[in-house]
Amino acid sequence: MESRITVDPAIFHGTPCIRGLRYPVAGILEWLAAGMTVDKILADYEDLEREGIFAALAFAARLK
Repeated sequence: MESRITVDPAIFHGTPCIRGLRYPVAGILEWLAAGMTVDKILADYEDLEREGIFAALAFAARLK
């Protein structure tokens, strides 16, 4: 799943993002923390995939 997360200095100054998109992991986590459901996020951001959201969660869970 973490292969869906990229860190590229040319995109958001190296902030971890969903691969191929400009959605930072932190943004997805903020949406979830604010109470948005995965289905609501997917409805609002049609270019995101469920696997990308779960990859963001997995990435964050591995941070120390």
